[in-house]
Amino acid sequence: MRDNQVMTREVEPQTRRDARHLPTITLGFIPLTDCAVLAVARERGFAVREGIDLRLSREVSWANIRDKVALGHLHGAQMLAGMPIATTLGINQIPMPMQVPFCLNRNGNAITVSNTLHDAMAQGDGLPGWDDVAAAGRALHRVIAQRQAEGRAPLTFGMVYPFSCHHYELRYWMAASGIDPDNDVRLVVVPPPLMVDSLRDGHIDGFCVGEPWSSVAVEANLGRIIVSKAKLWRHGMEKVVGVPKVWASQNGAVLAALIRALDRAAAWADDPVNCHELATLLAAPEYLGMPEGVVARALCGEILTGSGLEHRAVDDFLVLHRNGANLPSVEHALWIYSQMVRWRQAVRRPGDEAVIRSIFRPDVYRAALAGAAWGPDTMADGPGIEASDELDLFDHRPFDPTNIDAYLA
Repeated sequence: MRDNQVMTREVEPQTRRDARHLPTITLGFIPLTDCAVLAVARERGFAVREGIDLRLSREVSWANIRDKVALGHLHGAQMLAGMPIATTLGINQIPMPMQVPFCLNRNGNAITVSNTLHDAMAQGDGLPGWDDVAAAGRALHRVIAQRQAEGRAPLTFGMVYPFSCHHYELRYWMAASGIDPDNDVRLVVVPPPLMVDSLRDGHIDGFCVGEPWSSVAVEANLGRIIVSKAKLWRHGMEKVVGVPKVWASQNGAVLAALIRALDRAAAWADDPVNCHELATLLAAPEYLGMPEGVVARALCGEILTGSGLEHRAVDDFLVLHRNGANLPSVEHALWIYSQMVRWRQAVRRPGDEAVIRSIFRPDVYRAALAGAAWGPDTMADGPGIEASDELDLFDHRPFDPTNIDAYLA
């Protein structure tokens, strides 16, 4: 299936019903494993059962999604958690107020480096263990210092979008490791589907991206995964559903139905029993177009860190529903905003916190599920809807969302 083509294929026969007279919602997505909830909502019939005709449009880049939502070609989209903030505040774009009523996943990213860089970092036991975030940072710092002493060009790292968690995670990890991400390395934007080719062609030395692209690099014997987001920022908000605020206000009932459909889809997708069936669905050409085994590794948290190595089990590598994963986190959004200010993407302005609280709407999420036959309260393992909002970054530096200025200082 070609990029930008809207999927209108009917759902499975057992869930099919006449959708011609149902309200249609068209959402954009990027071919990543964390589009899973959207795919399941459509393909497993959860959207139709909630009375909506969900159509999905595969896009080539986050900039493409930003522009199509702004122009009204899409009702909304899978978005990086920082995108609705930048769009609402008008950072390097025309302002358009957004609303985030649903979080699609927590975690799911990984930092991968070329085999050459990995070998340099590993010298002298520089990488004593897999997924040791602090040790990997020290090893990278040592390599960078050595290259600087030799007068060599800075290393180049790819990230998917300026207002992405990938970008802020790279910067945070580097800065906490004594690396100046503005002067000691080069950070460049590369769309997720082009990351592996960029590594192969030597344009970048490493990258931070969502799966399956790190696994694809490993499969091609081009790189090694050294850090997972699950260890760098435990339970960190990642992709969300973003819709224009005007559309949300004019389509409240439809939006509530979408939230219920996505919540049911997320519960199904997060159930380990369905892992391989979900991998088959996502591996199809209209979604990821990848080998099923590569997709399954990310979904099941069984990561192959390098070619020929053993699989590594990573707890919560990708979380789609459990532990309140779908609740839009205001505190996480405020931390993302703090990083925009920290790295001089945004100017600190009074009232910005209130604006961000108007974007990320856990109240809208809760209201859509309140009293529904389906909802977190009906699950055998408990509600899971009131997950802790606190940040848990690898260096354990506290973040007070009521005092961002002190945090930045």
